[in-house]
Amino acid sequence: NCCSVQCSFENFLLRGWDFIVGHANYVCKLKQTLPTLSAALQELRALRNDVQREVDVADQRLLKPFERVQLWLSTADTMITEAENLVSNGPQQMNNLCLGGCFSENCLSSYKFGKRVAEMLQEISDHKSKGAFEKVAEDQPAASVVVRPVEQPVALESTIQKVWSGIEDKDVGIIGLYGLGGVGKTTLLTQINNKFSTTRNDFKVVVWALVSKDYDVGKIQDRIGESIGFLETWKNKSVDQKAVDIYGILSDKRFVVLLDDLWERVDLKQVGIPKPSQENGSKLIFTTRYLEVCGEMGARKKIKVECLEPEKAWELFQDKVGDETLNSHPDIPNLAKQVAERCGGLPLALITIGRAMACKTTPGEWKYAIEMLKRSALPKMEEEVFPLLKFSYENLPITMKSCLLYCCMYPEDYCIPRKRLTEYWFCEGLLNEFDRISEAQMQGDYIISSLLSACLLERGGEIGGEDCVKMHDVIRDMALWITCELEASENKFFVKTGVQLLEEPDVKAWEDAKRMSVMKNKIEVLRGTPNCPNLKTLFLRENKLEVISDGFFHFIPHLTVLNLSENRTIRALPKGISQLISLECLDLSYTGITELPIELKSLKKLKMLELSYMYYLRKIPPHLITSFSKLQIFRMNHCQITEDYPEEDNVLNGNNELLIEELKSLQHLNIIRIWIKGMSALERFLSFHLFRSYTQALQLSNFRESNVFNVLCLENMEHLEELCFQYCESTEEMKMEKLSTSINYTPCFHTLNRVSILRCNKLTDVTWLILAPNLRFLSIYGCAKVEEILSEEKLGEVTDVVGIPNPKPFMKLETLDLGNLPELKSIYWDTLPFPCLKTICLWWGCPKLEKLPLNSH
Repeated sequence: NCCSVQCSFENFLLRGWDFIVGHANYVCKLKQTLPTLSAALQELRALRNDVQREVDVADQRLLKPFERVQLWLSTADTMITEAENLVSNGPQQMNNLCLGGCFSENCLSSYKFGKRVAEMLQEISDHKSKGAFEKVAEDQPAASVVVRPVEQPVALESTIQKVWSGIEDKDVGIIGLYGLGGVGKTTLLTQINNKFSTTRNDFKVVVWALVSKDYDVGKIQDRIGESIGFLETWKNKSVDQKAVDIYGILSDKRFVVLLDDLWERVDLKQVGIPKPSQENGSKLIFTTRYLEVCGEMGARKKIKVECLEPEKAWELFQDKVGDETLNSHPDIPNLAKQVAERCGGLPLALITIGRAMACKTTPGEWKYAIEMLKRSALPKMEEEVFPLLKFSYENLPITMKSCLLYCCMYPEDYCIPRKRLTEYWFCEGLLNEFDRISEAQMQGDYIISSLLSACLLERGGEIGGEDCVKMHDVIRDMALWITCELEASENKFFVKTGVQLLEEPDVKAWEDAKRMSVMKNKIEVLRGTPNCPNLKTLFLRENKLEVISDGFFHFIPHLTVLNLSENRTIRALPKGISQLISLECLDLSYTGITELPIELKSLKKLKMLELSYMYYLRKIPPHLITSFSKLQIFRMNHCQITEDYPEEDNVLNGNNELLIEELKSLQHLNIIRIWIKGMSALERFLSFHLFRSYTQALQLSNFRESNVFNVLCLENMEHLEELCFQYCESTEEMKMEKLSTSINYTPCFHTLNRVSILRCNKLTDVTWLILAPNLRFLSIYGCAKVEEILSEEKLGEVTDVVGIPNPKPFMKLETLDLGNLPELKSIYWDTLPFPCLKTICLWWGCPKLEKLPLNSH
């Protein structure tokens, strides 16, 4: 027992000693632990600030901080507060120490303080190790796509697929959807937006924003902010701050931004939208009325939203009218189809008119609607459709507005030749940047391209080798509606085209008009003496005119453009035409006029005289052409070639060399199309530099002086586009003989794109065509001895002439027209690629042509 008591007592003494030494240790080390605590406090405070800053950024980006991060920050704040108190109380505790810091005047207090300092050091160390967060927040749970309400689309499936293929294409970052106002671009974009919610994809966020006509960066940012969930107070920030916030959210995500209704370029950087690229895999899709905006926005894929095909248009119209109305009377379905056709496949018009007609159950109401549509005066169109389309018109510069309205003088669906349209604009004074028509064509082309880009004009294909444009029916109706709004001004239009008029309209209806068009009617006689002081434009094309009274033109002093073309039954112009002293454009093409009256001499301002296709023209008085000192455009090609011209007082008599001499006096000519009869007349023509420079078309007829024609005599004609040989009965060969001995000289007809060869009965081949690399149209007809189009034997000559072995022919050819060639055996001895060929017309009379130069492609 004694031993046991002794051992317990020793243990007690040892533990007591350790206790005393440990307590003393807390006190003795205060000089070391206090500075260490102060340093640890600074480190913890810095780490806390760093983490808090990351949390603040996450809050700005609408990211939700993790709860463990929030707890860590809360604990850190508590530790920092307590550690700051310990550090601030340190000096007082140090003052209590004595005997070298190993003892204290207040042992218990110093012990507790020292112990807490040591514990706080350990706690701070542990807490810092827990503060190394890879992420401080997670995305807020929210839908990445806001599904938008949309009407059931009609016939958009193929266009949606085109857009979606662009979305899936990694090389396409920006997609532009353009088209006419009301064609369904917003509906299409909405469908694309909603498709992201139902189709598997890798995009993290889909943003929709309406841009609209009044482009405002702040408003666009606000709409984007709403899409990605910014609070209402966020809108109070500056544009620059918003851009930083939007960029911060979108830059680290794969996003899709959908911008509706762009009217001009939107600066993505200013808005805060990162530019889509292959690297970030994001997409920008926008709608606009202008193809030009697609280019300015850098769209890699441009998709035109087209009007509906007739079947789909009728389907949409039926849906809006309803079966009950359509079945209410047996006549209504056919009448309804006429109304639908008047809408031209434009969804906005189909929907608006369809709803308006949904309760019209009598044929009379439908017939009235058709008549009002013809007059562009149906109330629903005026109230809902035209104002929307007019936004595009209002966005145009003043000159383009006038040029667009000019186009509504042509009939519905009319293909308007681009060059002729520009020439009319030039004569009207609408193209005021240039004094010469050849230069004004550039301005005209720019305006037409801009109107095409704005979808206010459409491409109309090609007629007779000329590119054409046309107006959509609803755009034309809108333009006519606008001209009615201008009635109070001096810009009144009077347009009655294709309405089967049998006589001229009542003069009271058009005596105040500035522009008048009665094209494509059946007017036979123009009577009376109208007093029209404002009239500048008169389109009488495609009527059945036989007589124009002498007094008709007496009181139209400012008439500038007169189009009488395609009145094939008219034989003479009235003497009263001499009163049109302001006339600058006179178009008589395709008329039956036999003689130009000498009274035309008073037209001193004439800039354009169109005499092409005047098959009955037999006489032009001497000195008439020379009186047109300001003439810039003279066309007289494709005229009937006969021998019965009146011999007296006629510049057409003989080989028309007198006509050529008169044209030489016109120093302002810069567009010439002419027929030339005989080699001597051609040589005289080519001797004049102005003719070589500005002739666009040559019709060469009745060359009898020689059996050989050297085509290289035409090589210096810089702008020759069209060449026709006809009735050259003596010509057996068209050779290629260099006229220059220069080594570096290479003859070639680069501008030539149309060639016709008619009734040259001794000709055997036309191998010289190899010198026309841009030939688009070739017609050979009625040449009895032609055996080959291109001769393999003669192509050796071409190598000597052009210096290029085996040049490839017909690389640009689009149309090949052959007929009545009884000896023709070969077009070319080998296969040709024909990359541009669209049409081959092989008429009767080619019995020996058994093979075409085509391969399996």
